[in-house]
Amino acid sequence: MTPTLDIAAVRAFLLVSDLQSFTRSAEALGTTQAAVSLKLQRLEAALGKRLLERSPRAVRLTADGAAFVDNARALVAAHDLALAGTPRIRPRLALGISDHAAGPELVPMLQQYHAITTELALSVGIGFSRDLLDLYDAGELDAIIIRQEASRRGGESLADDEFGWFASPRFRAPAGGPLPLATLAAPCGVRALAVRALDKAKLSFVETFVGGGVGAVVAAAQAGLAVAPLARRIAPAGLVDSGPALGLPKLGRSKVILHAKVSDAAKRAALRTLAAAFRSASLSK
Repeated sequence: MTPTLDIAAVRAFLLVSDLQSFTRSAEALGTTQAAVSLKLQRLEAALGKRLLERSPRAVRLTADGAAFVDNARALVAAHDLALAGTPRIRPRLALGISDHAAGPELVPMLQQYHAITTELALSVGIGFSRDLLDLYDAGELDAIIIRQEASRRGGESLADDEFGWFASPRFRAPAGGPLPLATLAAPCGVRALAVRALDKAKLSFVETFVGGGVGAVVAAAQAGLAVAPLARRIAPAGLVDSGPALGLPKLGRSKVILHAKVSDAAKRAALRTLAAAFRSASLSK
């Protein structure tokens, strides 16, 4: 008798393949590592092939596993298309992400979302943490990923960022003059963190560049215009932490928090996937 493949097991395989972690995959699926492992064992038994190499430190695809990935994605897509039947308006998951939190994790988050769910449309807005909190409280966003606010408790921790003063290796601070800064406009929390630190250290500064987004601030730093306060996680290669060389105060740390209020099961599952992908990508930095 020809064996059949369990779609749930195939989805679990794709998650483990992409996240390279049974722990993160279990978080995304809302289950245990043991349950994920059992699904994978049954899938391997049905295929008669070993798909994954497991070790205490890593999970890697075997040659057979790598060959199976494209077929697995096609199978899941065909399954979801068959279930969808007549085209319908898909419910929307509205997510807001703080500009200073939306680093390189955004790409793997969206990849995982696309790979796992076809039930929901996704809208993502980027903005200041304070503005996103207001939209969330007003019910206009299902979930937000922001920097931890002193006035807001709860939420799920996704990352613990360390900040630094990043600049181009070509940057030279003016002798005896105020420190040129590249920041977002107020009420950016990271800007406020940097200003407080400089004021406390009694160091003069001038906001040479005020960007409308972190991408613009990073570009100004890369161009050698100024120093930019950034989380190490989102600072691109090519920028260096110039704080020690310039005698600048430490900026400390800040947590990235997920706040969500959804009752729909599909939205909860999608958020678990996004959170697991964010954690996995941030830990690899």
